[in-house]
Amino acid sequence: MPKTLSVTSWNINSVRLRIESVVRFLHEAQPDFLCLQETKTPDDAFPAHAFTKAGYPHHAFIGMKGYNGVAIVAREPFRKLEAREMCGKPDARHIAVEIGEGAGAIQLHNFYVPAGGDLADPDENPKFAHKLSFVEELRQFSEKLRGSQPRAVLVGDLNIAPLEHDVWSHKQLLDVVSHTPVETDGLKAVMQEGEWCDAFRVLKPEPEKVYSWWSYRSPDWAAADKGRRLDHIWLGRSLKDQIVSGEIRKETRGWERPSDHVPITLTIARD
Repeated sequence: MPKTLSVTSWNINSVRLRIESVVRFLHEAQPDFLCLQETKTPDDAFPAHAFTKAGYPHHAFIGMKGYNGVAIVAREPFRKLEAREMCGKPDARHIAVEIGEGAGAIQLHNFYVPAGGDLADPDENPKFAHKLSFVEELRQFSEKLRGSQPRAVLVGDLNIAPLEHDVWSHKQLLDVVSHTPVETDGLKAVMQEGEWCDAFRVLKPEPEKVYSWWSYRSPDWAAADKGRRLDHIWLGRSLKDQIVSGEIRKETRGWERPSDHVPITLTIARD
């Protein structure tokens, strides 16, 4: 068994549209596990063959046409766990697998938190109310998981930049969905209840700016560099001391037909 485990999280914003970019990334980075969000692909159209051909023959996915969707592909076998219906909605926002066996097994949970729309008012915006409910349910999930499985990894597009230096301007974005206090406080409560370790903030402590998303609306995203850290990899308490390295592939934002998110990869030591 390899001595390390590398996991990538990437909101690809349509896996079929960008399958060439995904395969390119896999050939270059070669993570052990790739977790995708917003695949926008029904299960019968998931490009499993392309992943198998790229050296990733093990797949778990759940999706629907033009809406949401999450997937995990891997170079090694895993046991698929039950996908959760968050907030009572069958909208394909969670999938999980178990890596390894026995006491050394690791649960890998891939989440896609709702974006929440543009108006940060749950009374006026049902999408924002759904997001807040999702985050609260994620807090309850984390609390339960902490007691039953401390060897867990949670990844995904959580659509919240929780810390001051996770955004290009803390002051200007306090009223903008993804960085409002009610969202950031909610996500911090999730982390606290689950005793999660925010791996990339261990590797890159504040006040260093760390981003994983740059808006499509920016005509020159690289020069403006008005990013946000919406994508996360967290470790359960039994894994937090096993961080080896992390990488954010910013250059993929400039690839042909890019996602507005970039892949983030964490490598941890294996027992």
